[in-house]
This record gives sequence, structure tokens and C-alpha cells, in this order.
Amino acid sequence: MFSLTIHNLWARKRRLVATVLAVALGTAFLTGTMVLGDTMRATFATIFANGNAGVDVVVSAPSIETEMGTEQARLERSVLNTVRDVDGVARAAGVMEGYGKLVGKHGQPVGSFGPPNTAANWIDDAELSPYRLVDGRAPTGDHEVVVNRAALTAGALTIGDSTSVQMPDPVQVTVVGAVTYGDVDSAGGSTWVAFSETGAQRWLMDGKAQLTRVVAAAQPGIGQDELKRRVSASLPAPATPATTASGDAASGGLVPTVQTGTETTAAAKAAIDNDFLGFFTAFLNAFGVVAVLVATFSIANTFAILAAQRTRESALLRALGATRRQVLRSALGESVVLGVVASVLGIGLGVALAVGLKGALAGLGMSVPASGLTLQPGTLAIGFATGLVVTVFAAVMPARKASAVPPIAALRDVAHEGGRSVMPRTLLGTAIAGGGALLTMSGSAGGSLARAGLGAALLVVGVVVLGPAVAGFGARILGWPIARFRGVTGQLARDNAARNPRRTASTGSALMIGVSVVTLFTVFATSLAASVRETVGRSFTGDLVVSAGQGNSGFSPQLARDVASKPGVKAAVGLGTGGALIDGKATLVGIADPQPLVQVLDMGVVAGSIGDLTAEQIGVSKNFADERKLVVGSTIPLTFVDGRTQPFSIGAIYTGSDLAGDVVMSRDGWAPHATRDLDMTVIVRGAEGVSLSDVRRLVEDTSRSYAGVTVQDKDQYIESVAGSITQVLGLVYVLLLLAIVIALMGIANTISLSVHERTRELGLLRAVGQTRRQVRAMVRGEALIVALFGTAGGMAVGLFLGWALVRAASSAGLGVFSAPVGMLAAVLLIGGGAGMLAAVRPARRAAKLDVLAAISS
Repeated sequence: MFSLTIHNLWARKRRLVATVLAVALGTAFLTGTMVLGDTMRATFATIFANGNAGVDVVVSAPSIETEMGTEQARLERSVLNTVRDVDGVARAAGVMEGYGKLVGKHGQPVGSFGPPNTAANWIDDAELSPYRLVDGRAPTGDHEVVVNRAALTAGALTIGDSTSVQMPDPVQVTVVGAVTYGDVDSAGGSTWVAFSETGAQRWLMDGKAQLTRVVAAAQPGIGQDELKRRVSASLPAPATPATTASGDAASGGLVPTVQTGTETTAAAKAAIDNDFLGFFTAFLNAFGVVAVLVATFSIANTFAILAAQRTRESALLRALGATRRQVLRSALGESVVLGVVASVLGIGLGVALAVGLKGALAGLGMSVPASGLTLQPGTLAIGFATGLVVTVFAAVMPARKASAVPPIAALRDVAHEGGRSVMPRTLLGTAIAGGGALLTMSGSAGGSLARAGLGAALLVVGVVVLGPAVAGFGARILGWPIARFRGVTGQLARDNAARNPRRTASTGSALMIGVSVVTLFTVFATSLAASVRETVGRSFTGDLVVSAGQGNSGFSPQLARDVASKPGVKAAVGLGTGGALIDGKATLVGIADPQPLVQVLDMGVVAGSIGDLTAEQIGVSKNFADERKLVVGSTIPLTFVDGRTQPFSIGAIYTGSDLAGDVVMSRDGWAPHATRDLDMTVIVRGAEGVSLSDVRRLVEDTSRSYAGVTVQDKDQYIESVAGSITQVLGLVYVLLLLAIVIALMGIANTISLSVHERTRELGLLRAVGQTRRQVRAMVRGEALIVALFGTAGGMAVGLFLGWALVRAASSAGLGVFSAPVGMLAAVLLIGGGAGMLAAVRPARRAAKLDVLAAISS
């Protein structure tokens, strides 16, 4: 039986190529995304380990993580002297670190979206700093800097060049040296600029004797844990916060963090894995799962057809004495061999795909740290096991059917797929799909994404189960135009697609899953963009917007003041962001000057006044207020990274939180706690009687010295915000393309096997006058109907799930449902066209059949 299994595989190798490719591509996508995730984790782990290689203890100021990054407090410089005096400390250094955006030779900021843009002080100690001076000299004056070599290359700068660093105010500097991060030119694509001690204190610490952290190395024989204990004991205990008359608490309410170098490295790895990498890899792996699921449908359908075509062969084996177990083992043995071959091929393709994904992400502006690929044995084993298990699982049911064929079936002339009543399937599929739809609507109405997600999964399962019950009717409806306009050829194509609804449904289901995910993302993204257009367009009362370009982390608030001082400008307000703890949760806080803010932005105030906010008041969105049962006059404490906890009263409640966020405070209220003050946008309103073109020219001239900013009018700004959302669809389409390709390979395989199954039928049609051209048209028409069945079903499911998701997110400001008719029509046309393309080779083979040989088959 083993020899027979190998012989069967070799005899049908051409038929099984598409199956192998489907498994391989599904495995490749899953393996590739996991390899990319492993590579990024390993790269960042190496970066963090190298950064702390010679450091035994780190004393850090407290920080608050927000959606826009880390708000970092500062230590007094006296902490450095305290650490140096600890018994067991060999050397220690103070680190002054903050935001610093290097401007290149042509006036554009250096760096892309993702990696940080950091300015710091130069530490000339190989144990305490990972940076190595490789060219030039160390900085000495306040306006001298050394820059990591990758940033110099990206900015077309050389040693001796003059440029500027935005901190956020532009600081004119001279490049006096180039550095590397260990042996590489950058730490994961980041830009790094280092000043002298006095320069860093002047520009990064506002002239104050402060630090962001202290790093220390232990004397020989002193372990990291022991040194940490000694350093912790040497630091003064935090003072008990004493509330002042203004409600301000004494400094020191937050304790500086003392960690070993190993703990610091682990914490940095955990932070990036839980934040960016965790989300990013889960996002990619989700598409890998979709690809594997699509491949499963294609493989199962292929095995089912093969089992049906080999009915007589299986019966002959039983007649010759083979047991059911032997036939089952033979069929499963074929799937194991195919799974092993396809999985090995898929792993190789997955490694290549990981390289391609890195390049694609870099092309979209998401810089991925440059390094070789990290091939974890566990990841490769998961990829291999997934391909093998999926192949064997898809073959189980067809193999059982093949083993159950009675010996008497050897007397039949044709392959037969046993027909069964569709009523049980109809009832079961309707129940599952109906329950899933109700659960999805219930979850979306109640804001429960978990319940809505479970309902969506049940809906998809129900539609798949229901597929064979409706495939015959659906094929006749979708095939009506072909039958109407292509005559007998079209009628035959429609009848072929409708006469085996189980096959049509299983083939179309693979395409349905891919199309439903594409439709879901398309509807959600376009609805989000439409909501942004509506809400921003309604609240925006300014004329122009100055915004940070791609890869720019912000700019100085001085820009808004410069623009506001110009004649012809009625109002200009900068919108910045900060971080604070509210109810123990890190919260993003919008920073703006209240009076000019209300002149350029209608925030939909329902209580109080935004324009009259004082330094002791904040404005909050209605959702934020309702969740906490706040009203105007209520008090809520905010804790900042400087250790101060200050109660603020609610001065205004508003509905329009799209631009300002859920919490907004005045710059006067933020200034005492600010460690970083950046604006992301400046909204400008021109004076009466001044044309928009004149105002724009004025704003462009004023902002010219602020590198990396763009000036847009209202319509341009709204479209850029909405356009940035729909740009994500490009990445989604690229990731889903492979899943759809797998589905189309399944269609091609099904049509090819169907042509083989109907060899005698095709010969008879040719004998009674059907031309080769008509044969090709008939086969392509059948493939078109199958593809349209899967595409239309996927679009219907995707539209419903997209509507439910938009409804679930309505409380977060996504209130506009938008189904892009043109884009969805394009998806339908592409699905049908791709189905016809998949049938080109089977149609040509069908047309070339020898008539006499086909009749005698």
C-alpha cells in the first residue's frame, strides 16, 4: 500500500502541484510574519543589551507612557554625586536626554516614522555609553555636536557642516564628529545627536542642573543586585506630598526608579513588545491565519474531488482485499507526503517573504531596524507543523469517504460524489449564521467588541455551512447574464456551476473569506475617513493649518506665536500634547491657549467655556465627563511626571474631541509640569479683508525656518487626515493579496480537476459540434460564476461586519457609515476577472482534448 501511495502521488503530480502551492503559500505567509516579528524582537533586544552592556545600575526619573510616547521627568544633578559616593560604584555618569530632530543639508528633517530622534550629552566612557567616536572629535562648545553616522549619511552632512537641531526650538550647530552605536551606524534607524555637557544642559535641561538618568558601573566583585541595593539605600526617601494653597503638591511624590542593567534591558524589551511589536506582529499574524484558512478550504476541496474521481479505484482496491484501514492510511499517507513537501517549501518562501515585508514596510515609511533575519527553531517548527496539520486535516474527511467505498462500486463507469439532502445543512447553517448575526449586532450596540467578534466568527462559519444549500440557486442567478448573452455555451457554463453546489460552495468559500476581510477593512477605513471629514470639517473654523510632516515628532510652540504676531492674522493657536495620570491611567492631554483656540475651532461646548479656562481648570469631552460623572465645577486630580499631583476643576465640557482630545488644558496650566513642549499643528485664521492666498504666503514665509512642516488650507488638511487613514488600506491589500491568490489557485485546481472528471462529456460535446472556442468560453464561464459566488458572498459578509464595527465604534466618534460603491464594484470585477484568469489553463487543456480519445475515456 505504501508503494501504491507513492505511485499515486507520482502519477498525479501535475494535479497536485496547485495543492502543494496552496499549502506552501499559506505556510509561507504565516512563517514570514513570525520570522519578521522574531527578527524585530531580536534586533531591539540586541540594541537594548548593547546600550546597557557596561551598565550595572540605572537610576531613572519617573515617566508616564501616553499614546504619543513617553513623558520623562528629571532628576536633580545631586543624585549623580550621591551615586558616585556609594561604596562599590566604580564610575557613574549623568545622562541628559530629550527630543532632538536633526535637519539635513537640504533643510529637511532626518529620520522616518517610527525610530526616535534623540539629543543627549556626550559621555566619553566606553563602559557607560554604547556610542563610539569613529571620526572627528568630541563636542566642546555649546553649539557643537556629534551625530550617528547613519543620520549623517541620510542628511547628506559631513564633519564641519553647519545645520540645525530642533529641540523643539531650532538650535544652530556645527557637526564636529561621527559616532557609531557599537559597531553599527545607528540604533535601529534612530537619529542621535550629542552635545557637550554644557550644551546639553543649556538646550535639553533649560539651563537647570538636572538629568534624566544616572548610569553606574560596579567595582570588581560587586554584583548588580548588591549595587542596586546600596544605591537604593543611599537615595533620600520621597517627601510626603504637602498640598499648597493652590492645590499643588510638593515635589518628590514619585520615587525615582533604581534598576540593574539587566532589569533595564528587560523592561525596555517588554515595553516595546507589549506596545509596538505586540500589536504589529499580532496584526501581521492575523493575515497569516487568514491565508492558512483560505488554503485549508482550497486543499479540502481538491482532496474531495480527487477522492470522488478515484471512487472506482478505491472500490477495486477493496475488491482485491484491501481493508478500509489500508485505504484510509493510503489516502492520509498521500496528504502527509504532500504536507511535508509543501511545508518545507513554505518555510523557504516564508523566509524570503520576511525580507520582502521588511522592504515593503520601509517603503511605507515604517523603518525596520536593519539586521539579518532571526530564524528561531520554534517559529520554523510552528510553520512546518501548521502546513502539515492543515494538509492532513483537510484530507481526513475525503479519506474516510474513500475508505468507505464498497467493492461493488468498482462496476461503475464514472466517479460519483454522493448527494445528500441539503435540508439539515440549511437548517444548521441558518441557525449558526442567524445566531452570529444577532450576536454581532448585540455586541456592536452594547460596545462589546469581544461579543461582536465572536458573533462575526459564527457568522462566517454559518455562511460556509450554508454555502452548498444556496450555491445552486446562487450560481443560476449569477450565471443568468452569461446564459442570456452567450447562448448554449453560457447555459452549459451555468448548469456546470449549479449542478454540483457542494463543490461550487467549497471552492467559492476560500475566496469569500479573503474578500470579506478586504471588504471589512475597506468599509471601516472609508467610514473612519468619512467621519473625520464630517467632524473636522464641522468643528474647523480656521483658514490654514501648519502641521508636522511625516516622520516629524513636532515643532516649537514659538511657531504659533510667530504667526500670531504677523499683520493679516487674526488668530493662531498651536495644539500640543502632554501626558498625565488621571484615575491612575496614563492619559493624553491637549495643550493650547484657550482664547485663540475658540477662534479657530468649534469644539461643541455644552457646558462652561473653553475660552475662559484658567491655569487651574481643564476642559473635558462629554464622553470623558459622563464616564466619571463630572460636571462643570467638579474637581479631578492630575499627576504629572515631575511628581506633582494637582487638582483641576472642570471648566468646560465639549462634544468635539477629534482635534483637541478628551482632555485639554491651557499652556499656563501645563507649563509648571512640562518637560517637553511640542506642537503638532498650528491652526491659523486670517484677518477680515485679507485674502487666503496672502495669509498663506505670510504663514509659509514665517514657517520656513521650521524644517519639516507643511502649510495646508482647510480642505487640504481634512483630505490629508482622511487620506492618511485610507493609506493603511494599501498595506492591508498587499497582505491579503496572497490569501486571494491562494483562493484563485483553488479555483484553478477545482476547474482543472473538473475538466479531467468530465473528459468524456467534453468529448461528446465536441462530437456534436461544439467548437474549441466554445469549450474555452464554457470553462471560463463556469470559473467566472464560481468566483462571483465567492466574491459576492464575501462582500455581503464584509459589508455587514463593517457596518457592525462602525456601529460599535460610534461612541468613539466613528459615526458615519460609508460603503465605497466604486471600490467595492472594483473588488467584484477583480474577483470575477481573476476567476476567469484562473481558468485560462484548464480551458485550453479542455479545448485541446482529442475527441475520440475523450469519448472512449
